[in-house]
Amino acid sequence: MRNFSLTRRGMLGATAGLSALTLGACGTAGPGSSSGDGGSASYWSLSGEPNETIYEDSVDAFNEGDQGQIELTFFQNDAYKQKIRTAIGAGEAPTIIYGWGGGGLRTYAEESQVEDVTAWLEEEADYKNRFVESVWDAATVDEKIYALPQGATQPIILFHNKTVLEDIGAEAPETWDELLDVIEKANSAGVAPISLAGQSRWTSMMWLEYLLDRVGGPDVFARIAAGDSEAWLDDSVIAMGEKVEELLEASAFVDGFESMAADSNTDQALMWTDQAALMLHGGWTFGSMKASGGDFVQSGRLGFGPFPTIEGGKGELTNLVGNPCNYLSLSSAASDEEKEVAKAFLKEGAMSDQVAADLIASGSVPVIMGQDDALAASEDAEYLQWVYSSLQEAPAFTQSWDQALQPTEAENLLVNIEQLFLGTLTAEQFAENMAAGKGA
Repeated sequence: MRNFSLTRRGMLGATAGLSALTLGACGTAGPGSSSGDGGSASYWSLSGEPNETIYEDSVDAFNEGDQGQIELTFFQNDAYKQKIRTAIGAGEAPTIIYGWGGGGLRTYAEESQVEDVTAWLEEEADYKNRFVESVWDAATVDEKIYALPQGATQPIILFHNKTVLEDIGAEAPETWDELLDVIEKANSAGVAPISLAGQSRWTSMMWLEYLLDRVGGPDVFARIAAGDSEAWLDDSVIAMGEKVEELLEASAFVDGFESMAADSNTDQALMWTDQAALMLHGGWTFGSMKASGGDFVQSGRLGFGPFPTIEGGKGELTNLVGNPCNYLSLSSAASDEEKEVAKAFLKEGAMSDQVAADLIASGSVPVIMGQDDALAASEDAEYLQWVYSSLQEAPAFTQSWDQALQPTEAENLLVNIEQLFLGTLTAEQFAENMAAGKGA
């Protein structure tokens, strides 16, 4: 089980190798089953700052009380997605399952692998009402709730390096022609037009999500997510793929993007070292660029804005794609004692007022109500208020495709995306593969 990386502060230490070997058989019989005051529960989450420290602090604060102990393990993003599917399928999931809602959650719910928490939330109405109403859609399957909101809202944002754009004589693009102008000027100046960690595949998917929205509007993917496989053959899907081909022909992406992984943050580093003009990425990267990029964010060199419109397209400039937030579910395989400890943590620790304050301080917009004053008072007020207003004004917010789709279709999607961006699939072949339900 050495195909993933993890850290667990205060627990793994020098025994990390042994822990990595044994985690495959842990789940509810592993870390979450140890004894302690009030019992204990296990919780798997994603590594990476600033959220890693925020979530670890929330666990530490809860563990100082008398309602039980939460034992927290961190995994890198790409490794976690494979690890959690395997663990859930084997009945060895942690008590608290970190996820993204949508199609993956539907699969777990239909297989009775995660708890229906609808009745519990009815009893805990004050807790439920703390959250922005829109976050519950991706947590709901057949009118029942199977996950609880976690963290900050995560729209996909077109970031830009103000210094690079000024040096090459370009502006942040709001139309397709303006985007092509940035690409041409950046290449002529010897800097990367667009930073992209293409090896991770879901990073390339962000481009498709916005391109399809801008060409065909949000309804095309809504049909796909609802199970209409023929919608993959829509003319706007073909046009989306042709726009990717146009970007590849224009050398839009940084050299070697196919071998860059998002987990290494190399794509972000190209932005903060003034080696790239643009980067399309999740809003969570603002915090990591602030934490790791020296004075890049603090100096005002990082800019942000909407994805460009495409002439003749149906999608509006204000439409968003991404994830409303992350979600936490309870494993059905957990014991009653573990579930009670987990519920106590979810109610009082996972999204406490302190967590909300820490998220804002890190450069994120938490998905709980009543944060207007805190956002306005933040040193990142310009960015945070822009994100918040964008959420309020967006006519449509399409969930990330690999989370909205069922896991098998999502994996086929990522395989085909990789080949499309490598130039080994045409736009038509991509659409035909997806409609047929097969990988490249």
